[in-house]
Amino acid sequence: MVDLANAKESALRVKPGCATPAQPTDTLRGSKRREEISPGQLVQGILKGDRSVLARAITLMESSRASDRQVAEQIIEGCLPASGNSIRVGVTGVPGAGKSSLIEALGKYLITQRNEKVAVLAIDPSSQLSGGSILGDKTRMTYLASSDMAFIRPSPSRGTHGGVAQNTREAILLCEAAGYKNILVETVGVGQSEAAVREMVDFFLLVTLAGAGDELQGIKRGVMEMADLVVVNKADGDNLRACERARTEAENALHFLAASPSGWVPRAIACSAKTDRGVADLWSCVLEFTTVTKACGGFAQARQEQARRSMHENVEQGLKQLFRSDPVIQQRMAKLEQEVLARQTTAGRAVRDLLEFFASRITSGSGN
Repeated sequence: MVDLANAKESALRVKPGCATPAQPTDTLRGSKRREEISPGQLVQGILKGDRSVLARAITLMESSRASDRQVAEQIIEGCLPASGNSIRVGVTGVPGAGKSSLIEALGKYLITQRNEKVAVLAIDPSSQLSGGSILGDKTRMTYLASSDMAFIRPSPSRGTHGGVAQNTREAILLCEAAGYKNILVETVGVGQSEAAVREMVDFFLLVTLAGAGDELQGIKRGVMEMADLVVVNKADGDNLRACERARTEAENALHFLAASPSGWVPRAIACSAKTDRGVADLWSCVLEFTTVTKACGGFAQARQEQARRSMHENVEQGLKQLFRSDPVIQQRMAKLEQEVLARQTTAGRAVRDLLEFFASRITSGSGN
């Protein structure tokens, strides 16, 4: 029990007759201000490089609420003319290869040596319980997290294809509009995320290790042909000689792959996120790649192809959402599921029935 007679001397300063302390008016005013910010004001904040506004806009994009998505679309359209002026680099690799550490070292190099802003979009595997990010890249990239010239956004994959966040492409556009000329997209490093990220970046970087076992090399073989640069990380101390051997082996393997139509020849280098060895060379490769591909038109062509694929993927996602949100379709699906389980029909026939029924509802304009 609180002694009300002596409460004025207490740090709590409980008022007689109040069951709970009054809510601070500043909090209420702050909430009201957040609600009153228009899409146009959010666009202006992004264009001015306001990181808090940028983070809020990306949160709106990740929302499943229709009203939030409508606002997000207005923001994206407003920022679109100011986007596209960046180098987009995808970073992938087996777990434990040191992707986050390398990104931290690369980001620090870009900020301190080149005076350039860096945005890191890290695709986190989602929690099965909450759907939120579970890796927390801000705790692993301490320098970038504390720098005014860096923006880090861990995005939950939420089970989308290959562990890639559904709205990563849109987040890239907003970061570009906010003035970030270097966009680094880090993948989970497992599954098919590499292929999905490859289709949204300009340069694809594969981070690997020396002396990795067959279980890790199996993953590496699947993405080697997509890589523009292979980085053998942790090339320091007693591991330096082994990393150099691994680099030579990787470069030899790259020669057996089909030549890129852009004229770029993939290569391999050894790096150390711990000592910064090879970090400057890594970025020199990125800049050289950009020069070569822009000269032959491959850079712009690749971006146009990515935009086309993005549109088609969004159409598929929209149709899937429309299908799943139709209550009549859900009722028919439940009935057909029971028939499939009871071996009264085949799964293929049930699918054809559902799709034909769905198509008839669309063409007839039926909404109920």
